[in-house]
Amino acid sequence: MDAVSPVTVPAAPPGAAADQGRVPDAAPHPGTPARLTADPAREPAIALRGSPLIDALDAAALRGRGGAAFPAAVKWRAVRSAPCVVVANGAEGEPASWKDRYLLRARPGLVLDGLLLAAEALGAVRALLYVGRPEDEAAVRTALARHPGAGGVEVVAVADRYVAGEETAVVRAVNDGIAMPTVKPPRPFERGIDGRPTLVQNVETLAHAAWIARHGAEAFRAVGTAGSPGTALVTVDGAVSEVALGTPLSELFAARDQAVPPPAVLAGGYFGGLLAPDRFGLPLDYDAFRAAGSGLGCAAFGVVRDCPVDTAVRVAHYLAAESSRQCGVCLNGTRAMAEALGRVATGHAAPDDPANLARWSETLPGRGACALLDGAALLVRSLLGGFPGAVAAHLDHGCAVCAAERSTS
Repeated sequence: MDAVSPVTVPAAPPGAAADQGRVPDAAPHPGTPARLTADPAREPAIALRGSPLIDALDAAALRGRGGAAFPAAVKWRAVRSAPCVVVANGAEGEPASWKDRYLLRARPGLVLDGLLLAAEALGAVRALLYVGRPEDEAAVRTALARHPGAGGVEVVAVADRYVAGEETAVVRAVNDGIAMPTVKPPRPFERGIDGRPTLVQNVETLAHAAWIARHGAEAFRAVGTAGSPGTALVTVDGAVSEVALGTPLSELFAARDQAVPPPAVLAGGYFGGLLAPDRFGLPLDYDAFRAAGSGLGCAAFGVVRDCPVDTAVRVAHYLAAESSRQCGVCLNGTRAMAEALGRVATGHAAPDDPANLARWSETLPGRGACALLDGAALLVRSLLGGFPGAVAAHLDHGCAVCAAERSTS
């Protein structure tokens, strides 16, 4: 592959709080029962294993918490017909999300319970814990030494990159040492690690599976919505809370003492695009966010306190820099969108930049090996559709928000 000059990334996008190795704190949102944030010492013994547990996941309608929201029971059953491999995916490359860091550093026992229960129920020949940060690796290795029955769990640590947690990148990292996505098919459930059917499940999903194994499907569905039952670990600007699904997005701002709604919110980490204030009433529900043209994803939100155009530029440049540079359409597409947005933001847009951005945002999704290009395109599409006034102001050299920021900087 030809060498490519690096992309210059502007200031950090919303939600990208500094890690510094800290153990994130978390608490239930007001009115939400503590589940994953509860004291582990007070939890009852595991009551469901094997086939009854898979049936309970189905009855609970547990959906994956890594981003795709795919039904967990369907994923488990897809690999059950042959000796398989199970992976707890904790490589949280999404800088706006802290939920996996919370689980791996503060509640690793829950993750290990879920991983071991999955391996037992599926007859797995290998069970792996896959992480992308040294602090997470240290925490899970300490937990493994203390957890009964976890002696056979393997820990795989990779570099902390945005695409490293994509499920085919997980498989490739374990098989070949390269944490980069591959073209699908085959998908991991068809042929994955060691050529075997492989379940790659986000660590939060496995933690919920362990909770269901103790409390049952009915208890899990006691909160949430019909299509998105249960709770989720939600990150708002680096702060984690456990929230009942179905809670209005606007309540998250109220809980953080933000009396005045922000001008925009970056949704679903960096994959759900920008939401304008008229969307803040959306419930935290996977289907509702999808219907709104966004995505709940990993349930991470970055509060935009400045101009949404400026925010879009920063996120687009970040995504362009994080491309694994395997697919020409992604490498060139993310770069082109970032550069065109940058010209719009600085008042130096080329005549065809607005039309190109609109066209790319519609035609590029689905053309890369992973979803990074899709996220960049959705970012552009949400900016153009949700904030036409801000875009027009930049094209006319008249963004009052940016002018005010320059005058105070």
